[in-house]
Amino acid sequence: MKINRATSQRSLSLLLAVVMLLIAAGCGKAEQQGGNAAGSTVQDGDVTLVIGAYSVVKDAFADLLPAFQTYWLQETGQKVTFQESYEASGTQARAISGGFEADVAILAMEGDLDKIADAGFITHDWKAQSNGGMITNSIVVLGTRKGNPLDIKDWDDLTRKGVKVLYPNPKTSGGAQWDINAIYGAGLKLAEDKNGTKDSDYAKNFLKAVHANVESLDKSGRASMAAFEYGVGDVIVTYENELLARIKKGVDYDIVIPRSTILIENPAAIVDKNADKHGTRKVAEAFIAFLHNEESQRLFVEHGFRAVDEKVAADTKDRYTVPEELFDITYLGGWAEVRKNLYSKRGIWYQVLADI
Repeated sequence: MKINRATSQRSLSLLLAVVMLLIAAGCGKAEQQGGNAAGSTVQDGDVTLVIGAYSVVKDAFADLLPAFQTYWLQETGQKVTFQESYEASGTQARAISGGFEADVAILAMEGDLDKIADAGFITHDWKAQSNGGMITNSIVVLGTRKGNPLDIKDWDDLTRKGVKVLYPNPKTSGGAQWDINAIYGAGLKLAEDKNGTKDSDYAKNFLKAVHANVESLDKSGRASMAAFEYGVGDVIVTYENELLARIKKGVDYDIVIPRSTILIENPAAIVDKNADKHGTRKVAEAFIAFLHNEESQRLFVEHGFRAVDEKVAADTKDRYTVPEELFDITYLGGWAEVRKNLYSKRGIWYQVLADI
C-alpha cells in the first residue's frame, strides 16, 4: 500500500504536539501537588486549609475566616478555602491524633494540643508563639435563668439542696475540664481562707458536693448549653464568652461571677505533619499569626472572649469584671500536675464519680 508522504508528516507533527501537551500538563500538575524545585510549601493557585477546632469558637470563626480569606487574597493573590470541623475539644484532639488531617488545631486547652504532639503530629514548640500560643482568654462563670430566681451568688450555692447544676463531661470536653478545675481551685481557695493551707481533701469534698447536684454530663459545652436552654437545670457552669455571646443573640441569662475562679487560656497551633503533607505550611503559619493580630483580637472580643493582645485587652477592660481571687492553671500546679492529680485513672475526678 502506498503511503502519502505529506499525510505521514502531518500525522507525525500532530503526534509530537500531543506528546508535548501531555508533558506540559504533567509538569503543571506536579508543581501544584508537590511545590517547586526550591521546596516551596505553598500550593500554586487556590489552597484549602483544614481547621480542627473546639465547638465554642464556631461563631467567632464565622467572622474570622472570611476576614483571613480577604487578607490572604490581597497579600498573595491566592484564594483560601476552609474545611471546618467543630467538636468538643477532647474529641477533636483524639480525632487529629487518630488521623483526621487538620492543618491547624484550635482547642480549649494546652493539654489537648499536647495529645496531638505526643502522637507525633505537632513537632514544633507551639508555646514559643505570641502570647505563649494562646489566642483567647475567658473565665469560668455561672449562668442562671433570667432574674437569678434561686439567688445564686457563688460556688457554695451550687451545693444547696434542690439546685440543679449543668456542666459537660471532662472526658470529652475541654471546657468541662476548665469547669472542674475552677470548682476544685475554688475549694482550695476556701481551704486557704479557713485553714491557711491548700487542702486537697477539702477541695475534693467541695467538688463532690457540687457534683452531687449535677443534672447531666453532656458531650460538650455547646451541648450542655443547649440542654440548659431547653429547660434542663437551674445553673450552668460555663465559659463567660459563651454566655455573653448568647445574651448578644437575645437569650436571657444572668451571669454570676464567682469570687474565686480560673482564667481560661485557649491555644492554636499548626499540625506540622498534616500541613507539610498538604503543602499548606505558609498559609497555616499566616493564619495562626492572623489570629493573634489586633483585628482578630477585637473580633474575638465581640464574641465575648477576653483578648490576649495587651492593647486590645487594655482598650476593652471596662467590659469585664476581674474576679477577686482569679487564679490560673499554675495555682493547681500546671497542666501536667492537673492531668495526674485530677484526671488520671485514680485521680480526684475518678474519686468524685466513684463517691470515694
